[in-house]
Amino acid sequence: MLAPKKIVYRKVFNRYGQSRKGMMSRGSTLQYGQFGLKAVSSSWLTSRQIESARRVISRRCKGGKVFIRVFPSRPVTAKGLGAVMGSGVGSIDYFMFPVKPGRIIFEVAGVSEDKAREAFRIASHKLPFDTKIVSKNDLFN
Repeated sequence: MLAPKKIVYRKVFNRYGQSRKGMMSRGSTLQYGQFGLKAVSSSWLTSRQIESARRVISRRCKGGKVFIRVFPSRPVTAKGLGAVMGSGVGSIDYFMFPVKPGRIIFEVAGVSEDKAREAFRIASHKLPFDTKIVSKNDLFN
């Protein structure tokens, strides 16, 4: 699974006031492949979910190249079972990536359109947000 090798700060503040509204402008166009999976709503994307979707796409798109456009670098902490209240923040449980609408999650190059669409359709069921499939020859991604 994806995780950073080193992190500057072991734990980050919970940003409850962080806005999840608005479209993503950065990372919203296709860069490497002909077809892509784009987020339509916002959510947290964990490293397990990325790996699960990547496995589906790479198995369905044999002979093609799969590009992952997100990296889970934000740590999420959790306390152990049976831990009493207080005593600070728990240890790092997993890493996640905050997804906003408009972000390209995966790209595929070198496969036919129907293979890519089928792979992205199955992979979208593994992700916690709504997605749509975009291609290079679409007028508006």
